[in-house]
Amino acid sequence: MSQTLDPRAAAHVSEVAVSVELQTPGMTINLGPQHPSTHGVLRLVAELDGERVVNVEPVIGYMHRGYEKLSEVRTYPQITALVNRIDWVSGFANEIPLMVAVERLMEIEVPARAQAIRLILTELARISNHLVFLSSYPLELGASTPLMHALREREHVLELIEGVTGGRFHPNFNRIGGVKPAAGGGSTQKKLAQDLPQGFLSETAAAMDRMLAICDDMDTLVTGNEIFQARTKGVAVVPPDLALAYGVSGPNLRASGVAFDLREHEDYLPYDKYEFDVVTGENGDCFDRYQVRLEEVRQAARIVSQAIADVPSGPLQAKVPRVIKVPKGETYVRAENPKGEMGYYIVSDGGRIPYRLKIRSASFSNLSILPWALKGLLVPDIIALLGSLDFVLGDVDR
Repeated sequence: MSQTLDPRAAAHVSEVAVSVELQTPGMTINLGPQHPSTHGVLRLVAELDGERVVNVEPVIGYMHRGYEKLSEVRTYPQITALVNRIDWVSGFANEIPLMVAVERLMEIEVPARAQAIRLILTELARISNHLVFLSSYPLELGASTPLMHALREREHVLELIEGVTGGRFHPNFNRIGGVKPAAGGGSTQKKLAQDLPQGFLSETAAAMDRMLAICDDMDTLVTGNEIFQARTKGVAVVPPDLALAYGVSGPNLRASGVAFDLREHEDYLPYDKYEFDVVTGENGDCFDRYQVRLEEVRQAARIVSQAIADVPSGPLQAKVPRVIKVPKGETYVRAENPKGEMGYYIVSDGGRIPYRLKIRSASFSNLSILPWALKGLLVPDIIALLGSLDFVLGDVDR
């Protein structure tokens, strides 16, 4: 004999059934160690409540290469070949603070022309780094067209770097006291052996115009895109005080509204001779981290255009001993690398190799914000935040 429930009781039973059905237990998932955003080998152990992130534990060390200890068994000139591979996207820029640290311990004054060339190539490395970000970040969020535009223009920058240094990704170009002779090429190699390659200045000027054009293209393709804005605006907001507390630096720090740029505060290269703006964000979200890097490409092109218009004459190298022995002492030199603060702490006991070398890499500190910034976000937002931080695991697992 069937029994008909009161309509109100039936509705209550239905609500209970739905409530029970929607209750889901927490779960733990692994993202990686094959990193979903292809910045290197990273593993994230994420605790989820449904689609929400409760906690994230980054697991690093899969790529650890021991650069600090490797450097302590090599002569100072040999270390250059190691450090430009730490952040492989920013190769040339990694060499600068190391060279400056050694030169300060040895009290060597680098010629003005070598300083200008270092600055130009550092800013080209910054542009190259940011163009990789501008191509990969939209791709990670589902947009493939910007990849072709940004990487096409990056090739022009890499050709300029290769023309001077002979290498595209790992230049190994700096020398204690200056820079090595330019790569040159063809029948003019001997003639240009002690200077920049023929046509470098005009080609660089044209390339900087293209950099400004690609930034305009990215504004059209990405910045104003409604889907991109929905995936990035208001996502993973990092307040300025928290960014400072975690040691976040570079574009990620400036995106949180902190106008701090080591190019203004340190004298490792003659940036005081050129005009540029320190770009900051307003909200510290994924969108601001994207937009700061986009504008920094424009500012880097602005610096390069000023620098190539008045490259000082003179030697490329200061007089240095044939055998490099660094006097006893210690120093720390930091620089504004494309991904943030890159610093080298060197302790010398007066020999040909450093007694101790400590590397402060940008990505390690920037990545430390993950457990805090990911709490409460949706699972797809993990990729949005990871991409916006623009890190590489070689920089973390140094």
